[in-house]
Amino acid sequence: MKLSNIISILEEMAPIAYAEDFDNVGLLTGDTQQEISGILVCHDALETVVEEAIENNCNLIVCFHPIIFSGLKKITGKNYVEKAVIKSIRNDIAIYAVHTALDNHKNGVNKIFCDALGLINTKILIPKTNFIQKLITYTIPENAEKLRNALFDAGAGKIGNYEDCSFNSQGIGTYMGNENSNPEIGERFEFVEAQEIKIEVTFEKHLQSKIIKALFSNHVYEEIAYEIYDIQNTHQNIGLGMIGELKEPMEEMDFLNFVKQKMDANGIRHSSLLNKKIKKVAVLGGSGSFAIHAAKNQKADILLTADLKYHDYYQAEKQLVLADIGHFESERFTKNYIVDFLKEKIINFAPALPESKIILSKINTNPVKYL
Repeated sequence: MKLSNIISILEEMAPIAYAEDFDNVGLLTGDTQQEISGILVCHDALETVVEEAIENNCNLIVCFHPIIFSGLKKITGKNYVEKAVIKSIRNDIAIYAVHTALDNHKNGVNKIFCDALGLINTKILIPKTNFIQKLITYTIPENAEKLRNALFDAGAGKIGNYEDCSFNSQGIGTYMGNENSNPEIGERFEFVEAQEIKIEVTFEKHLQSKIIKALFSNHVYEEIAYEIYDIQNTHQNIGLGMIGELKEPMEEMDFLNFVKQKMDANGIRHSSLLNKKIKKVAVLGGSGSFAIHAAKNQKADILLTADLKYHDYYQAEKQLVLADIGHFESERFTKNYIVDFLKEKIINFAPALPESKIILSKINTNPVKYL
């Protein structure tokens, strides 16, 4: 199975377009035409993990955190990043990172976090903005159904839990072609008034080229009138963090001990307790101080995240409890999810790459230790 085929599966799980602008996701090292003998899934692609891949005859490492985050001007092996990159290249091992592309997915890091705690009625905490566009086009009634279905197949018309969404209205279109025209209805130099259907659909902006291709491939007009707009709506199924509810409220200390046990957290730092039961829980895997305001706005009783600084805790302001459970701990089940996803998708697609060759790394890459 070629790496390019596996990348298509990984992008289904964590579309590159979902990643934050600051991030470095996707293929970090390797050749897309490389035949893959085995896949090792890990949290961090350290040098020891590359050695583990070599021992298991895996020539693809799928990691959560990108080992190459900012630019490299030299690769001399002087630090842990360069050492891992050198070892992977020397041994023809590709490295692919998912990070915030999976963070922002509705079934990604934060849904995994919520599921581990048994939260219900979950939704995105900070929905992604500037991500939706709208297409408006016009066609004759006889072409409307075919065109609309082609746009749906290209990814347009998805709103929340619904798909194939569009708005259609009838009107009169007018035109007159010049000597170089070849009109579908009427003749050159003839003023034509024709019944037309106006079709409006929304789509995720990274799909724009596919949408336009579908439009031009399935429209009957010689010259196609269309408009594409950026719209301000947030995307309710893409974004950072999640908020949900416990099935039954819990006392604050009981809940913190429950989180410690479920997430295998060695220590939890938290703001002052408020002496009220926990029902509504916000989570954000990894560094999440930027989510405090959103958690307050949505009336969360507690925000579970990581990497909170001293002054961050003051922002609780007796409105909620802030709890830092550890960066690695808040994301610890992500690699298990990636393994399960790959096994489910690849097992039928590539019998030559058996389930046994998709391996969960045994190395704990958490750099933080506790007494």
